[in-house]
Amino acid sequence: MRTIGLIGGMSWESSAEYYRLINQQVRDRLGPLRSARLLMYSVDFGPVEQAQHAGRWDLAAAILVDAARRLAAGGADCLVLCTNTMHKLAGQIQAATSLPFLHIADPTAQAALEAGTLSVGLLGTAFTMEQDFLKGRLEQQGLQVLVPDEQERQAVHRIIYEELCVGIISAQSRQVYQRVIESLQARGAQAVILGCTEIGLLLKPEHSPLPLLDTTELHARAAVAFALTDEAKEPGRDEPLTAP
Repeated sequence: MRTIGLIGGMSWESSAEYYRLINQQVRDRLGPLRSARLLMYSVDFGPVEQAQHAGRWDLAAAILVDAARRLAAGGADCLVLCTNTMHKLAGQIQAATSLPFLHIADPTAQAALEAGTLSVGLLGTAFTMEQDFLKGRLEQQGLQVLVPDEQERQAVHRIIYEELCVGIISAQSRQVYQRVIESLQARGAQAVILGCTEIGLLLKPEHSPLPLLDTTELHARAAVAFALTDEAKEPGRDEPLTAP
């Protein structure tokens, strides 16, 4: 079994989900007493969040590059960045070590394409919904990506930082997300990508009129597949894990 290297802490609420999902999937595949070989470096989210909202992505990159190097030194065989938003810095993190970097967009695109879904709505932080680092990679793999309007984006972003990242799960906020999903459905979305690793704590399949593609679950599944598949070709440094 290869050792999975997790860069966590953004927020720790979703990093705990990564740990749970990865170990559950290894147990399901190998047996009831089996668990994953993994290392997690959990950063302090406070300075990262401050850097995000100040536009100081260089400061955030320094924190995550340091985490990646520590995982490589500790014996990790791959890097899994446990956050969608910070995939904006995927290139810097990849360049910091020689380890394969398992990009969160790739298993998500694969799941959509395997389901025959070409038009997807994207929920996430304002950075993820408005910038191209995740959306562009999804589009490169054949998906049409729809994002909420400006007012909806503000509401989705606020709930992530003020509630989900600190463990608050609100039925009222779930209703806000449900209305946003209904709006995306009216515009032609066939499924919705939960493009923030905390959203799956709030929204379950029974809460949505559209199928949900939970990036946390799909990313964890990709990490387990990497760890357990000896014959799998490791992705190149800039090569997607999957292709349409």
